[in-house]
Amino acid sequence: MIRSFIFSQGKLLNQDVGLDVLRVLLYDEDVQIWVDAEKPTPEEIKALLQDVFNFHPLAIEDCVAVSERPKIDDYETYVFMVIHAVDYLHSSHEFSTTELNMFIGKNFFVTYHEEPLRSTNTIIERVQRNAPTIARAPDRLTYHILDVLLDNYQPALNELSGELANLEKKVLTSEDTTDIMNDVVKLKNEVSHLRQIITPQREVIARIARGEFFKVFRAHLLPYFRDLLDQLVRISTLADNYRDSLTNIMQMHLNLQQMQVNRVIKVLTVLATLTMPILAVTSFYGMNIQHMPNTAWPTWPYAYAWIISLTLGWTALLFWYIRRKGWY
Repeated sequence: MIRSFIFSQGKLLNQDVGLDVLRVLLYDEDVQIWVDAEKPTPEEIKALLQDVFNFHPLAIEDCVAVSERPKIDDYETYVFMVIHAVDYLHSSHEFSTTELNMFIGKNFFVTYHEEPLRSTNTIIERVQRNAPTIARAPDRLTYHILDVLLDNYQPALNELSGELANLEKKVLTSEDTTDIMNDVVKLKNEVSHLRQIITPQREVIARIARGEFFKVFRAHLLPYFRDLLDQLVRISTLADNYRDSLTNIMQMHLNLQQMQVNRVIKVLTVLATLTMPILAVTSFYGMNIQHMPNTAWPTWPYAYAWIISLTLGWTALLFWYIRRKGWY
């Protein structure tokens, strides 16, 4: 699906015009063009990116291919940028990313994405309601789309924060902690994935905010991109905090497991200690009773009574000593 919007001095003049009309309007310096391509066919890709806008083959290749890393490239008359939108899937406990490719020129702005994006849909709705506040120039339109895209990070971060809180509560209160380590490792991988997206995006926005692409991004808009950079720094800081929290949860889980093992060992040690008198006395007297049971009277009852009394006495004394020392 290809949607197009034609602006002049911020006013929306027309939309969804044909590709032949777009090719002609590109030479009109008083007109700004925004084309949004959502999951286009190979024929539409060739007609739009190659035939109408005549983008560089390497830029088209990077646009069509899936890129795991955000990037920005400077061509002679335009800038090509790859940015990722993020969503957190609560059911599968993982981040999903949607790639947004942008070609930004002096009088044109082309967005390409394979999946629907809330950021582009939101800006399209705003353009249709009040175009002059958003669509005065391609660089301003770029800022607004990036601003909405980064704002959409917050719900994903809130979901992740809730997952961390639930996981910490589960570690402290649940008796069955079999799956906790798997959940921690999975969330750590997702946080690492988030940081792998945020870090290069900070580099991309930082290059724009420093004014490297002055041919496309005007100087008076650079403070707005610096504000976007601040948002990315805040998100990156949150990702680092989440990683540290997961490390602490993992350490807490391991400590609790070790405490449980220690309690078991403690009980087994006490039981082994309490059986020592029985083992010692029965071993000592085992071969020194004059008559075996049921063979003579009254020698063997007195012998067993003495052995049992002695072992119980020593066991009780040991138990009292252990309790007094606070070992159990």
